[in-house]
Amino acid sequence: MAAIPRYRPHAGPALFSAGFRPFFLAAALWAVLAIPLWLVAYATGVAPPTVLPPVIWHAHEMIYGFAMASAAGFLLTAIPNWTGRMPLQGRPLAGLAALWLIGRIAVLFSAEIGALAAAVADLSFPAAFLAVVAREILAGRNWRNLPMLAALSLLLLGNLLVHLDALGIVDTAALGNRIGIGTLLELIALIGGRIVPSFTRNWLAKNRPDVAPPAQAGTLDLVALAATGLGLAAWAVAPDSPVAPWAELIAGAAAGLRLSRWRGVKTIREPLLLILHIGYGWLAIGLLLLGLDGFYEFMPPTTALHALTVGAIGTMILAVMTRASLGHTGRTLSAGPGTKTIYVLVTAAAILRLAVPLAGAQMMVALSLAGTAWCAAFGLFVILYGGPLARPKASGDAAGPI
Repeated sequence: MAAIPRYRPHAGPALFSAGFRPFFLAAALWAVLAIPLWLVAYATGVAPPTVLPPVIWHAHEMIYGFAMASAAGFLLTAIPNWTGRMPLQGRPLAGLAALWLIGRIAVLFSAEIGALAAAVADLSFPAAFLAVVAREILAGRNWRNLPMLAALSLLLLGNLLVHLDALGIVDTAALGNRIGIGTLLELIALIGGRIVPSFTRNWLAKNRPDVAPPAQAGTLDLVALAATGLGLAAWAVAPDSPVAPWAELIAGAAAGLRLSRWRGVKTIREPLLLILHIGYGWLAIGLLLLGLDGFYEFMPPTTALHALTVGAIGTMILAVMTRASLGHTGRTLSAGPGTKTIYVLVTAAAILRLAVPLAGAQMMVALSLAGTAWCAAFGLFVILYGGPLARPKASGDAAGPI
């Protein structure tokens, strides 16, 4: 059985009463703000005042800004459930959130403050966050989740490699960003492989008892997880090697086979569950596209990449943020009209981004439409969930779905 977290009485702002509150809101706000900055830079050549090249800055901020904040919100909420220890609250939580914000400002204005100052400011958050997670997992003897420390260490390393490039020490910015993306995707494979079939099994038992439950985790899941990790590692470290396309294809096929055993088509009546299956499906699609493109080069390299980033990472982040926010703020665990719209918008953003190469002379229009759908999805999350995240948990009967 999972450990039961204990919560201290919290007299300060509700926003800092639990880790998911400030970090989910920060992730969504940065998703809305950073994409327009990138699109303007791409269309006009007017780059933000950062020392990073625009395309490197865009990738860095989506990985180590947006996605890192969502990961922090998830882990700071999940770890107390895993360990039974007190969650981070109040001033320590506010301080951690402040480090994340300082990092975003420092990187954005690194051309003004200098690459070294920006590196120190930006790396402070992942280093502090790794220390917090390590303390909780080790103190709680939660050995099953030691892979989280490895993942956070890789994210810190990837971020460091980007900054070392900005400092002119080594040419590792692209490698650092690939390590970050690969680590996030492996976390989706690991954590998604736990929660997607588990939530589906529980829902089917209650709402569709006539349907066979998802397959129990076994050897196939371990093999698929290892294959996904090897495929992502090959892409991150040696994307142009002859081995990489084979590893990526095997990883995509393994992820797809794993997903097919989880009864996702039976959850169509509950979008809160279906979107988790869709997010994991993008992982399989993206890996297959990576592998096929390695053999045939029939699309720009960024097409498969955005199936993995906009599709898998963006969709999974919204799926987890909406579900966790509903449950932990005392609301009905069901997708209302607004949440369904969020899911439609992020799915549209992924499809539109993949269609950009087909737009020809209208490529910038297609890119803008994809960016607009992305910003609308996360902007709607801020509008619908910002209030519940900033207010105390609903008491008594659960509030209705959003």
